[in-house]
Amino acid sequence: MSVLRAVLLCSILLSGAALAKPAQLQLNDSDYFEAQGLNVLVFSNWYNGLFDDSKISGVEIIHHGVRTVTNGDVRLHSTPEQWDKIPAFIERKVDRETGTIEAFLHYPDYEFNYSIRVQSTGDGVQIAVNLPKAVPEALAGKAGFNLEFIPSAYFEKGFLIDGKPGAFPVYPSGRRELDYRAPRALAKGHNLVLGAGDAERQISIASEGLELALYDGRGKAQNGWFVVRSVLPAGKTGDVLTWKLSANVEKNWLRTPVIGHSQLGYHPSQQKVAVLELDKNDRSNDKVSLVRINNDGSTKVVAKGRAEPWGSYKRYNYRTFDFSKVTATGLYKLQYGKVETAPFMIAEDVYKTAWHPSLDVYMPVQMDHMLINEAYRVWHGASHLDDALQAPVDHKHFDLYAQGPTTDTPYKPGEHIPGLNVGGWYDAGDYDIRTQTQYRTVEKLVDAWETFQPKRDVTLVDYPRKYVDLHVPDGKLDILQQVEHGAIALLAQFDAVGHAIPGIIVPTLAQYTHLGDGLTMTDNMVYNPKMGELENNGKQSGVFDDRWAFTSESSKLNYGSVSGLAAASRALKGHNDTLAKACLDTALKAWRKEQNREPVVFDFGNTTGGPLESERFAAAVQLLLTSGGQQEFLDVVQASLPAMGEKFLFAVNHIMAAYPYMDDAHKQQVRAMAETYAAEMRAKLDANPYGVTITEGGWAGNGWVMLEAMSHYKLLKAFPDLFSKEDVYRGMNYLLGTHPDSDRSFVSGVGTVSKNVAYGMNRANFSFISGGVVPGVLILKPDLPENREDWPFFWGQNEYVVNMAAYFVYFALAVDDLATAE
Repeated sequence: MSVLRAVLLCSILLSGAALAKPAQLQLNDSDYFEAQGLNVLVFSNWYNGLFDDSKISGVEIIHHGVRTVTNGDVRLHSTPEQWDKIPAFIERKVDRETGTIEAFLHYPDYEFNYSIRVQSTGDGVQIAVNLPKAVPEALAGKAGFNLEFIPSAYFEKGFLIDGKPGAFPVYPSGRRELDYRAPRALAKGHNLVLGAGDAERQISIASEGLELALYDGRGKAQNGWFVVRSVLPAGKTGDVLTWKLSANVEKNWLRTPVIGHSQLGYHPSQQKVAVLELDKNDRSNDKVSLVRINNDGSTKVVAKGRAEPWGSYKRYNYRTFDFSKVTATGLYKLQYGKVETAPFMIAEDVYKTAWHPSLDVYMPVQMDHMLINEAYRVWHGASHLDDALQAPVDHKHFDLYAQGPTTDTPYKPGEHIPGLNVGGWYDAGDYDIRTQTQYRTVEKLVDAWETFQPKRDVTLVDYPRKYVDLHVPDGKLDILQQVEHGAIALLAQFDAVGHAIPGIIVPTLAQYTHLGDGLTMTDNMVYNPKMGELENNGKQSGVFDDRWAFTSESSKLNYGSVSGLAAASRALKGHNDTLAKACLDTALKAWRKEQNREPVVFDFGNTTGGPLESERFAAAVQLLLTSGGQQEFLDVVQASLPAMGEKFLFAVNHIMAAYPYMDDAHKQQVRAMAETYAAEMRAKLDANPYGVTITEGGWAGNGWVMLEAMSHYKLLKAFPDLFSKEDVYRGMNYLLGTHPDSDRSFVSGVGTVSKNVAYGMNRANFSFISGGVVPGVLILKPDLPENREDWPFFWGQNEYVVNMAAYFVYFALAVDDLATAE
């Protein structure tokens, strides 16, 4: 009997119950190893290009439908962090005859080449690391093969290593890894069984010769995983590491069906279609029941029938159940076999308050430079009142900011720039003020205000005290207060340095990875390098904790800020007339400056503005609206129209805003664009069972879904013969639960079951911010839709971004407008 089988037998006997046998893996047509209930992927995905390690690459395991293991690769730390070195990918070879996948990689800084070869062994896989040359001396004792296990899948479970028992800690303790000094291992040995005795999660690893060490990466970073590691031996070539890995699967395992539906519910008159997501081996064909919950708590089946086959999408099969004929107001749930949904509504006012959490909670919580209070809770103090120091020249920041060869300001690198410590929102789950996000947020809030006039006052904003109190009216409309807060930040940049800037962000990784109250990132005193670290005079200190202002000028950012300021100037009239005038004066001055020079081009990451022609078009449109149709701006808008047709979906909002001012010839151009787009959109409706575009990049696509649906609303208003209300409703249904992977609403606090674990500033607490919108379903190559509710640290799936909340405010108001008009 092999050592691996002996360990498996031992774990089975200790569990007190017979487990299923190890999975029999075969290389499938999608180029990964597959058995019913288990998949092993080998570099099907690559590390995220923006932020290096995003836990989606190397050798990965999908176990009983859940991706529990990732990053099987050679790494230089026992518990790598997000920004630690990753290798460069060379190529991947699939050999069907031998049932082998081999990936070739290297660390160019060390001229270190290697390959990782994974081969099916029938009851598992063999993983080998092959070196054409020995480990470089600089990496001896540092380079090792790591395999990372997501902690949430192994909480409250045990492990065995060489027969010795252990339990996975729910919370880390002990020392963390510093430099290349490894932390203390949870256990060491040669035969490891993770999740021992657990029918869903048991995985066994046997190492030939090299010692296995099990580490808890969360001691180093809250987003760390459990890591199994073997250090590569020095002075050897060829196959220097061999692991045998197997995973137990339940016999005839099938993934539990998902009944995709809107967690909020439906207007009586709209189409109501549930989408069943089924395991590809699921041959059941139960009837679907729509159950009404009566006033006394009893239930009644009001619609029942077999779901219509739709076909396959990615790795699942789909069926649809149409219950549009049910229109009676009430509380309902859907049932399919043993699966039952949470209750949802059918009601005429179903969308009436859907936008409230985003405006009442999420947006105030993201307000920078203010203390945010909510009853007994303080979300954060008035942070970053020491903003900001001039960023150093020729510097690339780790979060996609950069400073060019000059400051483009009167200030020297490291010098304090006064006046930037006002307004703005934390961009996302971090604490920077990204200008591009700020002006898009302002624009969309103004759009919501001018289109729907939402008169809601439940938030107190007190600027002299730098104090915000949630759920406390102050006699001022909340949406205008949020427009005001964004406009203040945009205006401050022009007042301080004469132009828009890419943004303001902390200089060090230690600050950037800070989780919790933003106030505790800074002493709120301006840094004075002449003072000692423990010195301060109440206004200045020797503590280098101030954020940097990245100030390289970009015409794209100037135009974007012009659009935000021009829009704000309209909304703020009667709310803050002084600020409204300053916004318009600054917007006009910046516009004329750009019209009288060649564009200033500075591009880096995603912080220097959108395409120049798009930003210029948006600025011209907003100035056109503010001026009441001034010919100067109309000429620019109409001349730019053909170029916008190439980016029609991105430009729809501005095109339709300017549409009433256009002459007949240009209106006909817009009509032709809309006709072309409508035909293309209809042709793509069957690409997936949800009738929306599901993007497949490293950032999931809820933003695109909202962009489409909001554009359809604008187009429907102008061209009702080309678009329908359902073109808008589909986007809302998707966002609120009719999507792949789960039926959970992607807007925290909206719908019966919504995102409760998200990537916000409170993610270390596995918590959420009501009204925040997450990116949604990430499509991992080749075929896995994923959105994790048990692990907040996947930013591409779960990170809130402030402009998404503003979009949702508009979107929910638009859907309610359609429903009210029924």
